[in-house]
Formats: sequence, structure tokens, C-alpha cells
Amino acid sequence: MKKGLIIIIAAVVLVLLVALTCTATVQTGYTGIVTTFGRVEDVTLEAGLHFKSPFQSIVSMDNREQKSSFTTEAFSSDIQQVDITGSINYAINKSTAMNLFKEVGVDYFNKLVYPRMLEITKGVFSKYTAENLVANRQRLSEAIREGLHEELDAYGINVISVSIENLDFTDAFTDAVEAKQVAAQKKLQAEIEQGQMTMETQQQAERKRINAEAEANVAKINADADAYALQVRSEAEAEANKKIAESLTENLIRFNEVKNWDGKLPTYMAGQGATTLPILNLGETDTPAQAE
Repeated sequence: MKKGLIIIIAAVVLVLLVALTCTATVQTGYTGIVTTFGRVEDVTLEAGLHFKSPFQSIVSMDNREQKSSFTTEAFSSDIQQVDITGSINYAINKSTAMNLFKEVGVDYFNKLVYPRMLEITKGVFSKYTAENLVANRQRLSEAIREGLHEELDAYGINVISVSIENLDFTDAFTDAVEAKQVAAQKKLQAEIEQGQMTMETQQQAERKRINAEAEANVAKINADADAYALQVRSEAEAEANKKIAESLTENLIRFNEVKNWDGKLPTYMAGQGATTLPILNLGETDTPAQAE
């Protein structure tokens, strides 16, 4: 009995040893890299339970999207130092995970991704002035991502995104930027006030012009009215005179002359010649008998 129990226990231990040394589990989201005495086999394992020889090891390579933060410093094109805080999202391809492990190893981020990211970041920042860096943060992130993609695509590393999260400049530069912004705001305020004054002046001038034109129009209307009234009166008088002239006849003229005669004859009467002949006033001359 004891011998049989020992055999059973030994068999169970052997099975457990075989299970521990001849099986391996690859977790979901990982790729299993098989090595035999340190040599990488030309095979990869998907997620799940796998059998292997006791002399083989399984190295898990993470294929999930990963995020790593970074900090560095760079200089702008106008030699201004800027401290950079950012992050990178990346993932490795399953099909090339084995080659990446062969060439770089499991610490590929620190050995490959991080150094190239710092180098490319410094190069991108050197193309912009310090003042333009803040306004072009999105463009900076995309330029760094494109540069990393060109460098890391051959290793099977897919750079999903790069984010520039914070830019910190020196105190001297920050003070200078603030002073410039204050000056720009004051200039803008002065331009606004000057524009308002100019607009008010123009409005006043426009009102004066409108008033002057209105007064001139009123004066013209009055002058036109007076001229029209005068014309109407003149035309009425002319029409009246015309009717009077048309109504006069020779007999009517003689009648008015006789009607208005005071009974006195003229003393002189001018003829057609140059000599003026006296007219005897018989009514006033004394007769010879009266003279004596």
C-alpha cells in the first residue's frame, strides 16, 4: 500500500512538473515569442494555452495600444529654451513582434522609441520661433508623429498619436510676451478710441452737410416759388394789357380825349417842319374897341 501510494504521488508530481515545464499561457493582447536556450524560434504564439518543450521559454510581447509620457527641453529657432511635457500612443504589430524582439528586445520603448522621439521633437521645435510654438501646438504634435512613423515603421511600431501637453518658457521670455500683449492691447484700444472719434467727427460733418443741403433746398424752393409767383403776375398783367389793347379803337381814343379835354387850346402846335407856329388865342385877345 505504501509503495503504491508513493508511486501515485510520484506520478502526480511528474505530471505537475510536465504541466509546468511543457505548457505556457499567452494572455489576450499579447504575442508569445518562443526561445530555445535563448535562441528565437521562427514562430509566434497567439493568446491561449500552448505546449512547449522543457527547454523552451515564452516571452510575451504586448500588442495593445500603449501610452507613455515624456519630458524634454528644446530650443526654438530664435534660441529660446522651452521645457516640453507630452505623451505618445503606440502599438507593435503582431506579425513583426518576433523581429522587434530579435533586434531590440522587450525594452524597445526606452531603447528605440524614446531616444528617437526626443531627437525628432528637438528638430521640429527648432523650425519655429518661440512665439509661434504655442499657437502651433497641434502642428508640432503631428510633425513629431510623422517623423516617428518614418523612423519606427520598419520595426513594426505604429505611432498612433503624439500630444504636446505643456510648454514652459523662461521667466524672461514669459515677461516679454506678456509685455508685448499688454502693449498690443493698449494699441488696439487706442485704435478703437481713435476710430470712434473719427466716426463721430464724420457723423457730425455729415449732419452739417445734410442740414446745409436741406437749408439750400428750402431756399431754392422759396426762390422758385417767388419766381413762379412773379411769372404768374407778369403773365396775368400781360394778358390783361393785351386784352385792353385789343379792346381800344380809334373812336374810343377820340372819345376819351374829348371827354377829358379841359376846353383850352394849346398855345403852340408843332407841324411837320422845323418851324413852330403860334396859335392865336381868340378867347383871351382884346378886340380893337376894347383896346381903345
